[in-house]
Amino acid sequence: MKILVAYATRHGATAGIAERIASRLAADGIPAEAHPVAAVDDVGLYDAVVLGGAAYMGHWLKDATSFAKRHQRELQARKVWLFSSGPLGNDVVDQDGGDVLHSARPKEFAELQALLQPRGEEVFFGSWNPESPPIGIGERLIRLAPAAKEALPAGDFRDWDAIDAWADRIAADVKKGSGAGPVQPD
Repeated sequence: MKILVAYATRHGATAGIAERIASRLAADGIPAEAHPVAAVDDVGLYDAVVLGGAAYMGHWLKDATSFAKRHQRELQARKVWLFSSGPLGNDVVDQDGGDVLHSARPKEFAELQALLQPRGEEVFFGSWNPESPPIGIGERLIRLAPAAKEALPAGDFRDWDAIDAWADRIAADVKKGSGAGPVQPD
């Protein structure tokens, strides 16, 4: 069993999560490789796929969604997990009393649930360095608004224990059944 951890990232935080998942899977005895989605041509080399992307303003990066659609047939024949990174800060409850990670679920996940039938999905906190160069028009505009700078907390909010625990659950799931193919969650 060999697992691909494919990811789409802008500033590297999601890449760090993907690399951590691949490393943890390897430590759990399952060969795994982390690669940017743009560098993956053949999903057929892998028995299972963990696909992740950063989320901005409620949407998964287009590269991650495009990868899922482009490799739909191959992904449907494998165990698949989805993850997203993006919410910033330490608050786990939003101003309306809702779970921050649940409300940060990318809108694309509903379509991908039907399309790929993933074994699981997870949203992780991300990180933001206000000194990093802006990528895209949206980030440039946000940086021009002084109030926006105050609204976006700077720092690394990734919860490595939660990421490790999720990778361990994936490893346990993979070890339960050695065959590829879509399998319904327990």
